Amino acid sequence: MSEEAGSAVVLLVGVLLVRLAATDVYTRYIRPGMGPWLISSGIVLALAGLVGLVRALRSASLATNEVDQHHGHDERVGWLLLAPVAALLMVAPPALGSFGVDRATVAIADTGMTFDPLPPDTTRPMTLLEFDQRSADHHGASFGGTPVELTGFVARTDDAGGFRIARYQIACCAADAVAAVARVVGIDGAPARDSWVTVTGTYQTSEDGIPTLRATGLRPIPAPVDPYE
Repeated sequence: MSEEAGSAVVLLVGVLLVRLAATDVYTRYIRPGMGPWLISSGIVLALAGLVGLVRALRSASLATNEVDQHHGHDERVGWLLLAPVAALLMVAPPALGSFGVDRATVAIADTGMTFDPLPPDTTRPMTLLEFDQRSADHHGASFGGTPVELTGFVARTDDAGGFRIARYQIACCAADAVAAVARVVGIDGAPARDSWVTVTGTYQTSEDGIPTLRATGLRPIPAPVDPYE
């Protein structure tokens, strides 16, 4: 790879990181708290790439134009590396969705966690992960009939008389994502796959062990800026 191509790649990667951080698109891939680090890294890379590119172009203007065939081939391959980076500048990949849910689901059967009972006469918003963990604690005894509110995307539209919703958990980035899943029953029909919904209802035991919510209400919502719990 020529110095010009290498510097251009570094410059574009830096610009890409700055663009992602400045538009909040980065929350599809990493934790929101890592945004300042991302934008700082992008600025450093962009500056380093720009300096390298200017230096390489100046050197090239003073150098001989005689280039052997092998070097010319390597240079063309180096410039081809710009294509995927340029594509990401124009179209950012979406957040993780239903495709990977069944391949990376949170295991909750042996968490060993114990929860206090939910207070009655109130609707309790909670994460899908907490819902799953409470369902594993003494067969959901801590719910006690208290209504809960869950938010997630539709992961499966036909599932034992209902549909499944899910939401990914990440430690630092999308590469380590695992999904918490719940089945929703009591609603006629199902929203479109990968659409986002907020569902209200009560916990219901299930024969197959899938944490289940008997819904009393469902509201479609836009995809959140931060799609992870």
